[in-house]
Amino acid sequence: MNTVPPDPERPTSKPRPSELASPGPLSHTPVLSAEVLEALAPAPGRVIVDGTLGGAGHTRLLLEAGAHVIGIDQDPYALNRARALNLPGLRVLEGNYRQMRELLASAGITRVDGILLDIGVSSFQLDDAARGFSYHADAPLDMRMSQAGESAADVVNTYPAEDLAAIIYEYGEDRHSRRIARAIVQAREAAPIERTVQLADLIKRAYPGFSKGIHPARRTFQALRVHVNDELGALRDGLEAAEALLAPGGRLAAISFHSLEDRVVKRFLRGSATLRPLTKRPVEATEAEQAANPRARSAKLRAAEKLAVAQDGEGEEEA
Repeated sequence: MNTVPPDPERPTSKPRPSELASPGPLSHTPVLSAEVLEALAPAPGRVIVDGTLGGAGHTRLLLEAGAHVIGIDQDPYALNRARALNLPGLRVLEGNYRQMRELLASAGITRVDGILLDIGVSSFQLDDAARGFSYHADAPLDMRMSQAGESAADVVNTYPAEDLAAIIYEYGEDRHSRRIARAIVQAREAAPIERTVQLADLIKRAYPGFSKGIHPARRTFQALRVHVNDELGALRDGLEAAEALLAPGGRLAAISFHSLEDRVVKRFLRGSATLRPLTKRPVEATEAEQAANPRARSAKLRAAEKLAVAQDGEGEEEA
């Protein structure tokens, strides 16, 4: 059994006061908590990877059950918050969960008993208006989880209309993608699009027949975020890494929040020769949890167990 070496690292960037939350009660509510614990079966001596550490909500529950947890995140602010909590049994590693194999190897770990992937943007990232993920609050148009590389502003101000339309259609599943792309290109000819509300307003003006209801910018913002962070590519790589790292009998739990993510997880598990799905259909939040935590409404959990011997053929078709 692998053990988790002590974490020798200190926060590498100066945290803002809001990032240094008290290590007391949970500062946000993790979704599908009971279902995650049932799927991963944490216990003393078991080593579990939280590949998307975020606010450490799920990690705290895993630690309370006695497991050792390796938390991975690419967001420097999430890392600062987690390290400030000083949670016994937690080792924090900086990087994208798609790099799990390399990150764990650097910590001397080659096999683990469980892996959790809570995919997508975290509650902290959504609630921090300055990060530019939300179309409700005015902020720089950023959306980078790692705070490095190409931003959403770079995309909307430099990509041709055809490429913008393809991103919005593929990752936002918006049938008005071409209309939105044309509106973006036309607007940026007058002035760069640098603010979230600036982009949201021009999408609303371009959207046909919008009066009220779900903001028409929602799908475009999702599409830009997915593209900027290569979220679907990271998910595919992360699932492959999880399959390789799990010991026989180890468990994988993956929580998705939109159909694109869930489809990737479903197809990967269906085609895997070594992962046996534990959930024929995705597990969703109860009505009580959805009422208490609206962000749980779109959450879908799929779980699988690593087999000792590879199975022949593909698994059953899933919902």
